[in-house]
Amino acid sequence: MRFQSLTLAAAGAALLAPTLPPPDPLDVQDGPEVHREADVGAADLLSKVRDCTPVSRGHYRSDGGAPATIPVCGADDVVFWKADMDIDCDGQPTDHCNARTDPYFSEATAFRQSDGRYLSAEHLPYIVVPTPSEIWDYAAHGIRGGSVAAVVYRDRVQYAVVGDVGPHDIIGEASYAAAEALGIPPDPQTGGTASGVTYIVFKDTRVTPIEDAAAAVAAGEQMAREFVRGG
Repeated sequence: MRFQSLTLAAAGAALLAPTLPPPDPLDVQDGPEVHREADVGAADLLSKVRDCTPVSRGHYRSDGGAPATIPVCGADDVVFWKADMDIDCDGQPTDHCNARTDPYFSEATAFRQSDGRYLSAEHLPYIVVPTPSEIWDYAAHGIRGGSVAAVVYRDRVQYAVVGDVGPHDIIGEASYAAAEALGIPPDPQTGGTASGVTYIVFKDTRVTPIEDAAAAVAAGEQMAREFVRGG
């Protein structure tokens, strides 16, 4: 399934005619709740990726010098891996992502926005996939720039896109914005987490334009529901 652009519809609340004396204004939070299909939780997604059927020919390192112990796994219409999270601050220079805050900063990302500029790590939740190699080639598994991903950490789920490509033998990296949304320290020098992050990428999906974070959330929620309800 390919997602060109998705939006969420909002339902309106009914208005009540005033009586005498006029009642106090209603707090918006006290009004009728809009019915919405229950979101998929972290536990729901993790229950679907407990077992690993490797699709990579080898294993990845979490960091340079670390042992290679992380496989890329396949299940139904997804690939997934369980790793750490390093912080990617590459792309457009911003207040928190620039050459002063990140000694390894690069103004380039592997994929670009619809206007030709590189992505913004501070504003767009995205994940990083390894450069294709003999270990694994993401493109051969229906993954590309803009593919929809669900990133799970503890009890949080953040939907994101595939936005950058990293070293050929290291896995486990996401943008400043993705880390911040998950409650992971996003500082490119001192942030990240050493373990406990699950990256789930939905095959043959794509958000267009890639920088549309709201579309990624809408697509991710839909794909997650279908994945969890699958056999």
